[in-house]
Amino acid sequence: MIRGIFRLPHLLLASAALLAAPFALHAQSQHAHVHGQVRLDIAIEGPSVVIQMEAPLDNFIGFERAPRNAAESQAVEQAVTQLRAADALFTIDPAGNCKLGPVQLRAPVLGLGKDAPAAASGDHGDLDATFAFNCTNAAAVKFIDVGLFTAFKGPRQIDAQIASPQGQFKRTLKRPNARLAWTK
Repeated sequence: MIRGIFRLPHLLLASAALLAAPFALHAQSQHAHVHGQVRLDIAIEGPSVVIQMEAPLDNFIGFERAPRNAAESQAVEQAVTQLRAADALFTIDPAGNCKLGPVQLRAPVLGLGKDAPAAASGDHGDLDATFAFNCTNAAAVKFIDVGLFTAFKGPRQIDAQIASPQGQFKRTLKRPNARLAWTK
């Protein structure tokens, strides 16, 4: 009997390690740099809808390094302007009565983001963004129309995870579909 008691912690540790392994691999694969793909994490809580986006820069500007000429600099400026106008890219269910709040863009290779020095030109540059919307009734939001396919040439697939008062959902959009919808 005593021998079995001492084995229990080891069994629990071994079981926990086996259970955690697939999640660790999944977490690493989620951050893969895949051209044409955009990852959205959407959280609807309290009076807010917050959209976090991760994607290769190539999806938005056609390259993943610091601009080398005036045309590339103009492409960066245009993309940044479009992304900052996130209420044109993400049309939230009118039932939520949401207005665009703070927008944060991070792309170290372009010098975007807090304390973001420009990275070496050979890097695979990513764009991370956070779009916050302030709502009078965020809990009523049941869909978001995503305008990334029409605004930019690069995105071909959007993988979204949504945490809402209705539950947690995973959705995938491919051109030309643009509506992320969820219900229980």
